[in-house]
Amino acid sequence: MSATRYTHTATLLNKGKVLVAGGYDNNYDALASSELYDPTTGSFTATGSLGIARGGQTATLLTNTRCSWWVA
Repeated sequence: MSATRYTHTATLLNKGKVLVAGGYDNNYDALASSELYDPTTGSFTATGSLGIARGGQTATLLTNTRCSWWVA
């Protein structure tokens, strides 16, 4: 991971990758960043920003393949 995170979400996606989002850093500042973890390569790739920094949120993988939204 590019950032140390606490109380973030880690959501297993349909194709086996994991979306890691938000949380708090070592200074207890909320993070807006998110990363995609690929267990086959063991690597993280930065994704888009959450728009609003947050920690302790929840994330739900929606089954509608046409639309997926963050729910906080």
